[in-house]
Amino acid sequence: MLRIVADTNVYISALNFAGTADEVLALGRTSVIEIFISRAILEEIEGVLRRKFRWTGSRSREAIQAIGDFAVIIEPVEVIDILTEDEPDNRILECAHAAGAALIVTGDRHLLRLGCFRDIRITSLRQFLDVEMKLRRT
Repeated sequence: MLRIVADTNVYISALNFAGTADEVLALGRTSVIEIFISRAILEEIEGVLRRKFRWTGSRSREAIQAIGDFAVIIEPVEVIDILTEDEPDNRILECAHAAGAALIVTGDRHLLRLGCFRDIRITSLRQFLDVEMKLRRT
């Protein structure tokens, strides 16, 4: 099964706007792919939901619990510090490395600019849905 890490922006977009981001997460909810996440990423998601989108504490906690129902929660041990422009993006790299993920799916320009990290390809949501998933179905 394909192992991926979805960036924080994928969850935020899916929870607030649905669309392409929710299509990616739906693949995890239906066990077509395996999505990995860390507690640090969950904390960032909750913080963004509360600060930027003014979600209540109970609503944001419910969202985090729902994510935990389909994503595999892991605890990375290696600290990675290569993205200085947006330091929290390093948590995505740490999680992907610890999970042995094949892909990171993101809309973040800092991560997309890397293209690849330790044999983990970094791709946009649309490219993931249009290319990766079609290749795997054939």
